[in-house]
Amino acid sequence: QLQLVESGGGLVQPGGSLRLSCAASGFTLDYYAIGWFRQAPGKEREGVSCISSSGGSTIYADSVKGRFTISRANAKNTVYLQMNSLKPEDTAIYYCAAITLTLFRLCVDLPADEYDYWGQGTQVTVSS
Repeated sequence: QLQLVESGGGLVQPGGSLRLSCAASGFTLDYYAIGWFRQAPGKEREGVSCISSSGGSTIYADSVKGRFTISRANAKNTVYLQMNSLKPEDTAIYYCAAITLTLFRLCVDLPADEYDYWGQGTQVTVSS
């Protein structure tokens, strides 16, 4: 079965950290850019970050720059999102998605059906 599986979400206090993982099964991530997205209740999906297939290029939303770091370990077929200095407004369901791209700058800006694979999401709650 071809799928992406996110993990690592949970409840954390403001200022805390979490590391999300996006693991692929049934296919290799080597040729895909991987984006992280989030959706809070009542809000539209937001593109958070993206990493190119080589790992040499990254994109971050302004809201997370300097706090989140995306990385990939192709040998483990996994992409990570390290989230530091978490704020209550980071509370959302976080999803990863895989896409083959010619214009990397569009990585988190495309309609959902343009992405080849989506994970099921992992809940992140930042609260005291």
